[in-house]
Amino acid sequence: MVIMRGSNNFRAPVRAAVQVLSSGGVIAFPTETTYGLGCDPRNAKAVAQVFKIKGRGKNKPLPLAASSLSQVKRVAVLDRASASLGQRCWPGPLTLVLPARRGLRLQRLVAPKGEVAIRVSSSPFVRELVRAYGFPIVATSANKSGEPECRSGRSVVRAFQGAQTKPDLVLDLGALPRRKPSTIARVCPDGKVAVLRRGAVRISQNEN
Repeated sequence: MVIMRGSNNFRAPVRAAVQVLSSGGVIAFPTETTYGLGCDPRNAKAVAQVFKIKGRGKNKPLPLAASSLSQVKRVAVLDRASASLGQRCWPGPLTLVLPARRGLRLQRLVAPKGEVAIRVSSSPFVRELVRAYGFPIVATSANKSGEPECRSGRSVVRAFQGAQTKPDLVLDLGALPRRKPSTIARVCPDGKVAVLRRGAVRISQNEN
């Protein structure tokens, strides 16, 4: 587990993270809510490693983070209602469950049943990282399943210090304030929004 500390200059951390992601590794990095674990969602070994690091049940798919709405459209199909909701709430902590585009080699544990959960992060660092990588990345909380979320690079290091399986790179960019988790929602065929998990973004169940 390599630990890299940085500041407001994202160039070196982004470059290091892209190298790890490109080689099939797993990173720990700050998001807009907590520190997260990230990997390339097309890499079977990397996705399996994230599940192993977290001790996560394989019935829980991994969400993705994108840098822009156009990048979301590279991996997911948005109807008019979904696109409108994304334009209003992104960048921001809203994760939408959308039909996945075919032929992208997304791993089954990322896109079960042909769907993908994705958001455009409101974190400038995450957007810069994903833009540099050129493809949405896995972004799930950097903690053992059932244990408290990590809001600093130091707490990520402590959480996995004695673990057999750890992130390859921890990007410690300082402590994050306590915030609500992202809202998770799906736009139904009738255009109404089903809220699957309430969080930072408030959405009416009847919104369309």
